[in-house]
Amino acid sequence: MVRKILFCATVDTHFSSFHLPYLQWFKQQGWEVHVAAAGNEILPYVDKKFNIPIGRSPFSRSNRGAYKELRSIIEENQYAIIHCHTPMGGVLSRLAARKSRRRGTKVIYTAHGFHFFKGAPLINWLIYYPVEKMLAHYTDCLITINKEDFTRAVKNRFKANMIEHVHGVGVNTDFYTPVKKIHKAKLREKYHYSDDAFLMFNAAEFNKNKNQKVLIKALALIKEQVPHARLLLAGEGPFFNECKHLSIELGVENMVDFLGYRNDIQALLNMSDIAVASSLREGLPVNVMEAMACSLPIVASDNRGHRELVVNDQNGWLVNNNPMEFSERITLLYKDKHLRSHFGKQGRKIILEKYDLSKVMEEKKKIYLNVMDEVEEEQWVSH
Repeated sequence: MVRKILFCATVDTHFSSFHLPYLQWFKQQGWEVHVAAAGNEILPYVDKKFNIPIGRSPFSRSNRGAYKELRSIIEENQYAIIHCHTPMGGVLSRLAARKSRRRGTKVIYTAHGFHFFKGAPLINWLIYYPVEKMLAHYTDCLITINKEDFTRAVKNRFKANMIEHVHGVGVNTDFYTPVKKIHKAKLREKYHYSDDAFLMFNAAEFNKNKNQKVLIKALALIKEQVPHARLLLAGEGPFFNECKHLSIELGVENMVDFLGYRNDIQALLNMSDIAVASSLREGLPVNVMEAMACSLPIVASDNRGHRELVVNDQNGWLVNNNPMEFSERITLLYKDKHLRSHFGKQGRKIILEKYDLSKVMEEKKKIYLNVMDEVEEEQWVSH
């Protein structure tokens, strides 16, 4: 009988953005691959796709219906493994799989950054910490993607059968790779930027956490010293218009390009000079890893996920999340081309050593194979 695995997350774009290599790997092993998430995206390597109305907020009314649907899907399909991602996808699928687990289904949960972390608001600790600790009882393998989360889960004795640490979802360093000056110049010509423009790139959803406003405020502080600066903001979201209005208010609307949703991130990185990241909270940010793979120096807010990737004075700087500190570090990089080059090379070296897709694939495969072995053992014992 063909083994089945269910991947579950809040939205299906989570899989198209980060997990296609892992869906493909299961297909190559002869497994039937199912996905449950909100959205109508057609995903490769998937045999069955369920559009489930999972809401991002724990208080979303749609989650009750999503839970019932998930429970029904799990009961009907008798999965050998369920791998859940994202906070609400992880909550609902682990609750829905409790009965199935008693019959031998193995449940894996990847925490892409716990909402409770050092310095997190008290409300996050009150809501998310007890939920995650309780749900660990229904988790066969808890995968964390940064050291802080791994250490907390181990020290606080989360009751998952296994707690593992992997280096994120991996970056394809053959695709995200630096380019020569002549290619960079051609890209700038294609996108209508001059050679003397100082391009700062950020790709993120426009929301409160990603905090692009601080980057726009920093730009306003350097507009005299760095007159050719351009801030390239790729993404969409609820704070998009607010950020546009702020750029007008601060008189930098001609220095900020709001690019919207993009599928040419690699080209945008390759024509840029530096990458900037201003999130309040991160697990292990793919946008920063992709920038480092393209040999861009990084100026990033000091948070848990950025600390995993950015080493001060080695591949960039971590700064307190305020416009003044961002502006000071950006200006230093603008003035020193050799420092930009040095930081960029070191950043790519860090990615190649730990975060390359092939290396993360090996980490994940080892976990999957261990779980598969457990499934086989339990099947053998039950027979």
